[in-house]
Amino acid sequence: MEEKLVLTQEWDKTFPKSEKVNHRKVTFYNRYGITLAADLYEPKDAQGKLAAIAVCGPFGAVKEQASGLYAQIMAERGFLTIAFDPSFTGESGGQPRYMASPDINTEDFQAAVDFLSVQDNVDPEKIGIIGICGWGGMALNTAAIDTRIKATVASTMYDMARVGAKGYFDAEDSEEARYDKKVAWNAQRIEDYKNGSYALGGGVVDPLPEDAPFFVKDYYDYYKTQRGYHPRSLNSNGGWNTIGCMSFINQPILQYSNEIRSAVLVIHGDKAHSCYFSKDAFANMVKDNPYKENKELMLIPGAVHTDLYDRTDIIPFDKMVEFFHHAMQ
Repeated sequence: MEEKLVLTQEWDKTFPKSEKVNHRKVTFYNRYGITLAADLYEPKDAQGKLAAIAVCGPFGAVKEQASGLYAQIMAERGFLTIAFDPSFTGESGGQPRYMASPDINTEDFQAAVDFLSVQDNVDPEKIGIIGICGWGGMALNTAAIDTRIKATVASTMYDMARVGAKGYFDAEDSEEARYDKKVAWNAQRIEDYKNGSYALGGGVVDPLPEDAPFFVKDYYDYYKTQRGYHPRSLNSNGGWNTIGCMSFINQPILQYSNEIRSAVLVIHGDKAHSCYFSKDAFANMVKDNPYKENKELMLIPGAVHTDLYDRTDIIPFDKMVEFFHHAMQ
């Protein structure tokens, strides 16, 4: 059932390898038959069945970037973890490349839970997920459908459906603006069909314009510099297909987030351009939710969006460890 993937065996991450954990490549498949590639991290000399965490994100990144860093550090803290590439990206399967889907990408997280649930050294009653950036929204969406997940962390989250339909800061929230986007996308579909290939939308702008808004500079500083550049990362290179994220405009996620019973920790920098996504998602999640006592919003003073990608001095790993242990008791 699984397709054969070509997996890099050398260490090609944007962060140094830890001597405290064992690392290996693994694969698993989702319900659409797409084979996903992941890095598995486990604490050295671990005994018995471990609590496990699947990590993904940011949106347009690969497992060699922020998600792998999170996974490795959480493995140092005693968890078995995997950081995986979403469908159509990185080392994972799926054709054509560089497509995104609110449904398939939520399923990617569920498939990761499938995989973790059957590992001999994992306690299937102690599985959590971490989503970063756009995958923070996917993580919440997964928590709303997957009752096997005991705890979810959404870090520096984006709601990709909201930004797709309304633009940054909801500045394009009108029927006319959405219609113009649809006209452009559908015209692009014709061109792509004629060409037999999909045009790339472009990753993070390079060179960086002097008048670029701060959040664009923030992304450039991560994806286009030695700090976070990776050759397989969409955001570091040509980006998604122009029509790659089209369906998000019409398929809002988080519809039933206020029915999530399991524990959720939402973490965001209070100086991040994206902080409104977490604040609003958290408010909607706890509204009329009888299970709000295990939900928490944690704002990090002075932190911007990409600080929570790789700034280990800022990312609250101690808090996350405490949160997962408490939720998985």
